[in-house]
Amino acid sequence: MSRTEKLLAELIALPSVNGAFLPPRHPFAGEHRVADFLAATAAQAGLEIEFQNVLPGRRNLIARLRPKNKITQTILLAPHLDTVGADETKFIPRRKNGRLYGRGACDTKGSVAAMLAAVREIAKSKSRPQTTEIIFAGLIDEEHAQAGSRALAASGLKADLAIVGEPTNCSVVTAHKGSLWLNLETRGLAAHGATPHLGKNAVHEMACIVDVLETDYAAQLRRRKHKLLGVGTVNVGKISGGTQPNIVPDACVIEIDRRTLPGETEKFVLAEMRALLAAKKLSANFSSAKLAPALPMETDFKLPLVQKFLRNAGQTRPTGVDYFCDAAILSAAGVPSVVFGPGDIAQAHTADEWISLAQLERAKDLLVRFFQSLP
Repeated sequence: MSRTEKLLAELIALPSVNGAFLPPRHPFAGEHRVADFLAATAAQAGLEIEFQNVLPGRRNLIARLRPKNKITQTILLAPHLDTVGADETKFIPRRKNGRLYGRGACDTKGSVAAMLAAVREIAKSKSRPQTTEIIFAGLIDEEHAQAGSRALAASGLKADLAIVGEPTNCSVVTAHKGSLWLNLETRGLAAHGATPHLGKNAVHEMACIVDVLETDYAAQLRRRKHKLLGVGTVNVGKISGGTQPNIVPDACVIEIDRRTLPGETEKFVLAEMRALLAAKKLSANFSSAKLAPALPMETDFKLPLVQKFLRNAGQTRPTGVDYFCDAAILSAAGVPSVVFGPGDIAQAHTADEWISLAQLERAKDLLVRFFQSLP
């Protein structure tokens, strides 16, 4: 068993389920066990350790490998420590046919293990960078509200490149979509089911709106195409309205997920949706969901450090992904960001999550090679 595999197995065995998905005080909730374990592991390799308090009982881990000479640039490694939920058997790592199974194996403890293993290796290497600082930041709460990356960005931490850990099959990703959740409400007039003509059916009004969103609006989005990300999408994921069959419903609410492209803001999305409904003589009250929008991201792949990382990964062109992650938060704060890590996003959140051990080692080796190329 390699050191990287051993590290990942130890991480899987430490539950770090995002508390938003569990009852209060659940024994599997929170990232603290993983953060403390990683802090001790990083300290043994000579990294400087600090914690950043973010939410009650939840904190980011920041581990710095400082160069021997004056710092000329900083590389930030930023995987997240939280996972979605699972039954207790999923926190027992299992090795089978070149794969390691367990909750978080690919999303995203595989990235955590590969990144920290690479930093530990370079810390002991004779080819350690002389003027480049490497920071490992284990972030909380990516799976819910991205509070960890938002706190790190707000702290003013600066870096010349952030490599955000997510399962990309070891491809370097320079663009990803965002996600905007919106609530739409229609209002009607209640009446007895025997005399529906005396009321106004809010569910019927909403049904017309849903049809417009899923047909006309979806077609409108397909006419705008991003070279790496394809098209934006809209999905009506939830609907609720009415109280019982013999009452004309006076209110109906839908919740939608709008996947956004770089350059599409919340203000822009609201304006185009309102305009479309107005053109169809439909109306609804719009409100934002409780969660802040997850931003889209696009980083210039011609930046020197991005180009160097691409070359070390054996890529000539970058790629894009449909999902969102912490990279957009760091990018919006002025840190050029890419997404990279072992594992396939198709395995994320699945009942039998796994990661290829060969890919885990490849990710670690690629990062070591990249660090060795730095001054």
